[in-house]
Amino acid sequence: QAQLEESGGGSVQAGGSLRLSCGVRRTPPYIYSRYCVGWFRQVPGTEREGVAAIKPWDNSTYYADSVKGRFTISQDNAKNTVYLQMNSLKPEDTAMYYCAADFSFYGPCPIASSNYHYWGQGTQVTVSS
Repeated sequence: QAQLEESGGGSVQAGGSLRLSCGVRRTPPYIYSRYCVGWFRQVPGTEREGVAAIKPWDNSTYYADSVKGRFTISQDNAKNTVYLQMNSLKPEDTAMYYCAADFSFYGPCPIASSNYHYWGQGTQVTVSS
């Protein structure tokens, strides 16, 4: 099992940057090599969209096409924290951002939200033009 808590959201002008943090508290038993953490976002009335994911075991990362080159997912194992650095923000990046974790992935981390079972409460990101 895992408990997650996001922080770092806020309001920024287009072209600006924000860094989101996701603190993850893992409860054994679990297999670390199958553990993934993802970032997702959702605008009211729309489906939740996968943004990025990371497999801490080998530090492999995965991105949605809409954020490649602008967003970077990373981890700090000592702090049990996963970050989402968001640069060159656009108004269309405005959404509630969630982090999620799961321990069932043998291969690459998916960025489809339906694959993740443990979720944080979300943090709002607003980008103004």
